[in-house]
Amino acid sequence: MELKREEYLEYITFGNFNRPLFVELFGPLIGLPEEWRRQGASEEEINLTVFGFDYVKRHTLQVNTGLFGGYKASVIEDTPEYTISRDQLGRTMKLIKSSATIPLPQDYPVTDMDSWLRVKPFYVFNEHRFMPQWEESAKQALLTGHLICADILGGFDEPRQLLGEENLCYAYYENPELIQDILTTIGDTAFKVLEKVTRAIQVDHLSIHEDMAGKSGSLIGPNQISEFLKPYYRKIWDLLKERGTRHFRQDSDGNMNSVIDSFLDCGLTEMYPMEPAAGMDIVEIRKKYGKSLSVSGGIDKHVLRSTKKDIRKELEYKLQPIMQTGGAVFGLDHRIPNGTPIENYRYYVKTAREILGLDPAPQPGWARMAF
Repeated sequence: MELKREEYLEYITFGNFNRPLFVELFGPLIGLPEEWRRQGASEEEINLTVFGFDYVKRHTLQVNTGLFGGYKASVIEDTPEYTISRDQLGRTMKLIKSSATIPLPQDYPVTDMDSWLRVKPFYVFNEHRFMPQWEESAKQALLTGHLICADILGGFDEPRQLLGEENLCYAYYENPELIQDILTTIGDTAFKVLEKVTRAIQVDHLSIHEDMAGKSGSLIGPNQISEFLKPYYRKIWDLLKERGTRHFRQDSDGNMNSVIDSFLDCGLTEMYPMEPAAGMDIVEIRKKYGKSLSVSGGIDKHVLRSTKKDIRKELEYKLQPIMQTGGAVFGLDHRIPNGTPIENYRYYVKTAREILGLDPAPQPGWARMAF
């Protein structure tokens, strides 16, 4: 069901709320809709509108805090199996059509300070970063109950897009001046954009995308976060928090346990999607951090391919009373995996709603939450 903007903000910041929230964060993987059709699923089930997931209307500000301009994107080769293209950074990108929605870089534009200086102009502030009528559209969205959202580039993720993971991890030690200049540049631009924005309108929600961890842990540790990422995060968050922003959310897959404290020190208030297969346990995190950290996701997507007994066991653990005190948006920890029977997914939704005390019979046409 639809939440009012203030209801969502109260819930996610551990304020007053009426009931727990239950969502689908990302939707199905490529190929699953076809599997479900063969199993007799309705189109309303395939597009998830029949399950009654919670949602809040969101308005992402029509301003650009990140890459602006760049090289002309083009397709180099397109086959039934893959597409090879050139992106705005000049990278060669490859998309495998059968299994992916995001193309992967085959090369990177930055190797040293000189190569960074060639692409640095794409990240420098200019007044063209504000789309026409951005302020009017934001104010209208606020009047109609939308959550007002801003995005900034990841302090790890954007340098990784420029250098690649391995080169970036070496650069923290071998070329720290390069990383500092990248983060100073994108930080100054985001600050200038959002300083102007927050003079005109209240921003509710700040998002940042990192994807900086695997199953064995984060690709950088507390020292790198403190030295490189914290000044960038704090430059933006301190401005927005002072002007009334209540929520700062980070998206990162993988095992982030070793760096949660460091990111709390950077100002984060929420982390997601909290993947159990990578060692993230939202119940243990709640016990450790209490109301200092909200979470979204955290329910093991892989259990949906197991038995109904296993599904119930997972839900009874993840949705236990300690978790139903606000600040936890319950949902799968990433996309619904291939091989998930529609009958198991129906059971998952029915059982979760039952445990959470939600309406067991939502009406067709309710939207899923776009979190």
